[in-house]
Amino acid sequence: MDSHKLPVSLKKTMYEKMVLIRTFEEKLVELSQQEKRVPGMQILANGQEAAAVGIIEALRPDDVIVTNHRSHGHLLAKGAEPRYLMAEIMGKATGVNRGKSGTLHMAVPEVNALMTTTVVGAGAPLAVGAAFAQQYRNESNVTVVFFGDGAAAEGSVHEAMNLAALWKLPIIFVCENNCWAGAQGLHEHCSIGNIARRAVAYGMPGESVDGNDVEKLYTLASKMVARCRDAEGPALIEAKTYRMRGHGEQDHQHYVDKKELQRWSQLCPVKRLKDKMLSDSLVTQAELQAIDSEMEAKINDAVKFADESPYPLPDEALENLWVAVKGGR
Repeated sequence: MDSHKLPVSLKKTMYEKMVLIRTFEEKLVELSQQEKRVPGMQILANGQEAAAVGIIEALRPDDVIVTNHRSHGHLLAKGAEPRYLMAEIMGKATGVNRGKSGTLHMAVPEVNALMTTTVVGAGAPLAVGAAFAQQYRNESNVTVVFFGDGAAAEGSVHEAMNLAALWKLPIIFVCENNCWAGAQGLHEHCSIGNIARRAVAYGMPGESVDGNDVEKLYTLASKMVARCRDAEGPALIEAKTYRMRGHGEQDHQHYVDKKELQRWSQLCPVKRLKDKMLSDSLVTQAELQAIDSEMEAKINDAVKFADESPYPLPDEALENLWVAVKGGR
């Protein structure tokens, strides 16, 4: 499908979801600057909304995603409720994991978001397990795993791609190449310019795409997902984007060239889709402003809900946990 011929309704939906994600994370920036508002390390993906929305919009509700510590956008794009995500980030009992996961280890099984993890590269082999289960049960579903350019150097990711290719598993590996792994630039930790080129070593297709163009991401993901559903095996997508904030909100990016940040800010995925729809006369400014206002109201409601929610009780610490019991008892 040509990205220029996508339905207007789809473009509006993708714009709405990107605005939702941007507004959610901008609110977290605000809250993280207030004392005792959000516990833990806030790791955000401002400016990377297109990768989450473009890829996930190409999936079905029953498809699976596995993601990493920079996960809020992926979870919201998959359909997670902002109220419950915000409550989890605040450590409240009404959160998606009852306040036990916090911002970095959430799972939202009701939308088939199996896990997030702060262990760099850990998601890929677990996602391979999910894809194997789909294949074993003769399902038509696929799994998508998101990881960063830093994780792309981990042995676990290479092993996962190799196994997935050997078994022709229905999995899409999505590398969100945002040019930074912690405080290391891409040229300091990656020996190859295009990470997608590594796919050839595993006998799978790999393509790089403008990670700030949600339409191109959707079009490419749709093609790769169709291959998986036809039992043609895995694929690798490299979404080239940029990390507009520090590794976490405690990181003020003193090591980043401010001119580089400025250049990338001009490629904002939300603004690009907005401007394109306006220039093509697909929407009016009033329609987009209404979407912006609706998303802002939704996030303000999520904060209010989380603020008013109780903290979990101490005696609930061992509830809703999975344990392995010897002998199956």
